[in-house]
Amino acid sequence: MIITSILHFFSLILYVYLAATTIYLLFVAIVGRLKKPFIYSSSPEKNKIAVLIPSYKEDNIIIDTASRALAHDYPSSHFDVYVIADKLKKETIDAMKALPVNVAEVKFDISTKSKSIHEALERIADRDYDFVMMLDADNVMEQGCLEKVNQAFNRGFKVVQCNRVAKNKNNEIAILDIISEEANNHYFRRGQRAIRSSASLAGSGMALEFGKIKEIFSLPEILENPGEDKEIDIQLMKAGIVTEFISNAHVYDEKVSSAAVFEKQRTRWLEAHLNALKRYFDKDVRAYANKRAYWHKLFQAILLPRSLYILLFAFIFIAFLIQHFIHYPLFYPAFIFWAILPVLYLIALALCIPSKLYNRDFLKAVIHFPVLMISMIKALTKIKPGRKEFLHTPKTHTGDSK
Repeated sequence: MIITSILHFFSLILYVYLAATTIYLLFVAIVGRLKKPFIYSSSPEKNKIAVLIPSYKEDNIIIDTASRALAHDYPSSHFDVYVIADKLKKETIDAMKALPVNVAEVKFDISTKSKSIHEALERIADRDYDFVMMLDADNVMEQGCLEKVNQAFNRGFKVVQCNRVAKNKNNEIAILDIISEEANNHYFRRGQRAIRSSASLAGSGMALEFGKIKEIFSLPEILENPGEDKEIDIQLMKAGIVTEFISNAHVYDEKVSSAAVFEKQRTRWLEAHLNALKRYFDKDVRAYANKRAYWHKLFQAILLPRSLYILLFAFIFIAFLIQHFIHYPLFYPAFIFWAILPVLYLIALALCIPSKLYNRDFLKAVIHFPVLMISMIKALTKIKPGRKEFLHTPKTHTGDSK
């Protein structure tokens, strides 16, 4: 009797968690679909922009990325490209300087993206630029991207997240990664702006007011943090700054194409997720618990990654089968209440996926989903929340879209 009561108590807590988070995701997905985003174009007043591209051992793609950034259609007198070179070859650095691109060479015992950005920002005078556009070494801005970001800043926003879209669709794993990115964009960016909350940052394709980003990247909380975008989100929450999401400002981003790279990338993301969750209980962040934004961000931080929801629902279904055969009540409430949750979750997920992705390639990709589930389980076993070094995932695709 006592064992049954304990099982029912913990299963009820799990049910309440899954029900609350699933309903939240469904609500955000619906509102994000119904409310049309503001369409950005251009503004006659041009801000000065520093385009910052950290690059760690990415000699094979960084020259192409820097060249394309340099050729962007924003007035050349109002933007400069900076590549932060960490462990790049001398011939790569010389080739970039000949473009010409500003190259900031950095060297650390333990490399992190946040250290590289901090070092580069310290070398740039505040008065030279109004805001910084941050790209990854594989990112390519679609033409007109900086014009739209510029207009957002002229409308009063201090932080902007662009819409990261796929550079490559070369296999089923890449397509599944695209689906994951589209879900994140809808739940945490488009949907958040639809309910008048701040969009979450994606780690690249984001622009911040120069003074603010320099201030954030001088904080000790971020310099040893491999998940710098999560810490930036926290600092913006503390400052009461709303992040805008520009749906029609596209930044092409390479999607992972192998299960091994997926596993490594998800390990890094899971570690960053756990570190960010812990930060909400640190004294400096907990001091803002009187603000609605704090509780909203904390609730988002306790959400599971999308694939883990599906994995958890699958385990619960198997547990119910076991319960049926052993005739012992493991779960509370009844099966029908549990069965509703994965249906609602799949509806929420379907609303996040653009209609253009529903094709034959999508069906092929879904068949490969169990492969990524195995990679996700492996990633869970490799988590080291206190890790200081950056888990680098190799990039290979050049150009804007393939």
